[in-house]
Amino acid sequence: MKIAFFQTPIGVAEIKGDEHDLVSISIVNENQEISTNIPDSLKNAVQQLQEYFTGERKEFQLKLNPQGTPFQQKVWKVLIKVPYGETTTYLALSRKLGDEKAIRAVAAANGKNPLWIVIPCHRVIGSDGSLTGYAGGLWRKKWLLEHENPPSQTSLF
Repeated sequence: MKIAFFQTPIGVAEIKGDEHDLVSISIVNENQEISTNIPDSLKNAVQQLQEYFTGERKEFQLKLNPQGTPFQQKVWKVLIKVPYGETTTYLALSRKLGDEKAIRAVAAANGKNPLWIVIPCHRVIGSDGSLTGYAGGLWRKKWLLEHENPPSQTSLF
């Protein structure tokens, strides 16, 4: 398993994987030293994430292998289909999984997402439109949503 740390506009990210697939991407302690030499097996993932942050990429083409329970896997498979620039709710995800009453379990699975940004848990909001829970902090969730859907410039005149 290879590990790399790289700087993003919203903190230091840690990426873990090998030549076959990625197992995790997460935000880590700001004091973490940035990798000066990215392992070859992670270079493509780091490049795609950097392209995401510069606005050049809206979809990822990466081999993923997130570790989780069968239920978590089901939630992440639905979650990864939420398009760039759009949001969904925990209730809508529960309905897509066929059990509206599973909303708390869906929220818990969303919170255990090991592949930050690539499996877009930041695109899940409350039914009332509020920014609800985010492991990386609500300010990061807000930043990511605004990055994907920037407010349009209105004319001053």
